[in-house]
This record gives sequence, structure tokens and C-alpha cells, in this order.
Amino acid sequence: MTFSIVACDLEEQAWGVAVASKFPAVGAVVPWAQADAGAVATQAFANTSFGPQGLALMSKGLSADETLAKLLQEDSDRELRQIGLVDMQGRSATFTGEGCFPWAGGISRKCYAIQGNILKSAKVVPAIEKAFLKTKGSLPSRLHAALLAGDRAGGDKRGRQSAAIYVVKAKSGYGGNNDRWIDYRVDDHDDPVLQLSELLEMQELYFGKSPEKEHVELKGEALQQVTDILTQQGYLKKGKNFRNAFNEFIGNENFEERSDPEAEWIDKPVLKYLVKKFL
Repeated sequence: MTFSIVACDLEEQAWGVAVASKFPAVGAVVPWAQADAGAVATQAFANTSFGPQGLALMSKGLSADETLAKLLQEDSDRELRQIGLVDMQGRSATFTGEGCFPWAGGISRKCYAIQGNILKSAKVVPAIEKAFLKTKGSLPSRLHAALLAGDRAGGDKRGRQSAAIYVVKAKSGYGGNNDRWIDYRVDDHDDPVLQLSELLEMQELYFGKSPEKEHVELKGEALQQVTDILTQQGYLKKGKNFRNAFNEFIGNENFEERSDPEAEWIDKPVLKYLVKKFL
């Protein structure tokens, strides 16, 4: 009861899944990915063991097609399953069992597989593909654009409830200690795919990096704006210098990675956000 896209960007060395459904917390069931293996979406009457098993097989060098064949061979309820896979080389595969409710089907091409069941119409899968191919930018951006296009083309014919995006890339997790680059879920919402876009914007705001040309020096108008915020929020108190007040505030707002500890500059998108939020 779901539509999804499983894809990779071989240049970026990233793999991921975007999924939506009229089903609560679809992100807890469908998407699986691992930077040294590939990505898997398991749906319809989902066999959640397909996720870890598929990743384990692809991590050993099996192709997406070979992995799919092994998973289905060992599943007596295979005709109730739907699955999409992309391996380390960008080879893809998709399967829709004959027991899946219509409209159900999918396509697989180099670096992506798209699948869905109980869809509004056969137009949903092509809409997802078109958006994925024409969208520029990072893999998370392309996955979300594809998911939104499928949703706006009709998506799950029963309606909307949850959505998720999960993207992995070596050493791209928090602190560089794992591969979990993007991991956002909207578990119960009347427009979950759109809500997911707000979470991705937040991800970029907090963890993105601006080029040096977008570093705003803390002088003139920018300095006055930050000073006003620090004063209003109670950070710039008598006897406390600007730099210490600034660093305490930035730390509490979780923007340490997007400003200078010597209080000489702040990233332009962050300043814009802070001014909108506090002034």
C-alpha cells in the first residue's frame, strides 16, 4: 500500500529510498540502505527481512537481480511482495507479485527502481521517474522531488498518511561516525510528503555549509541585528562581552558549524533564519 523510489548517485557515492503511503510510520518498514551495500525498499505485504538480508547479499558483491532472485526464492508468500533494489554498481531490480492490489507495478533503470501498489493510476510511476531524472542537485533533493511528483500525480489511491526519506553515504552521519546522511520520517500527517520537504530544509539549514562568499561579517547592519537578538533573548547582559554572548546563543541554537567562534562571521542563510525567528 505504498509507492517508493530506490536510487543511487555513483558520483556522490550515496544510496537511498524515498517512500510514501496511506499507512502509519511507513519509514519504519520500507526503507533500508547501507553505504557499502546499496538500498532496498520492501513493501505491499512487506517482508521486512528483505531489508537486512538484501543488504547483506549485495555487500558480498551480488547484483540487484541476483539478490532479488535469492530473496524471492526463499519466500513462500513472494506473490504478495513488492520490492526495489539498487546495488553498489547502480544495477537495479524491481518486483511486483501477482497478489499485489492494483494499480501495482514498477520500473528499473540504471541507478534507480520505482514501484508502487494500490496507486491512483498507472501515471504515478512515470511521474516519479520524470521528476527524478530532471531534478538537479544532491540525491536527497532528487529523491524528494520524485516522491512529491508521484504524490501529486495521485499517489496511494486511499489517501496520504506517512512518508520517509533515508539516504546513506560513507562517514556522512553526525560527527562522521556512521553512514546515516539523511533519515527523516513523517509518521502521521495529512500531507506528509510536503512536510518532509520542511524537514529537508531544516537539515540543510543546520548541517549544510555555505561557500565563503556567503559568510556575513558581523559588522554594520548584521552586527546590529545579532546584537538586538542577543539583547532581546537575554544573552548580552552587563559584564558579558559580545563574543561570549554570541557563542552561547549560537550553541543553544545548534549553529556552531555555521558561524565563527571568534564572532567574526555567520552564514547568510542562518542569519536570515535567526532574524526572521527573533526580530
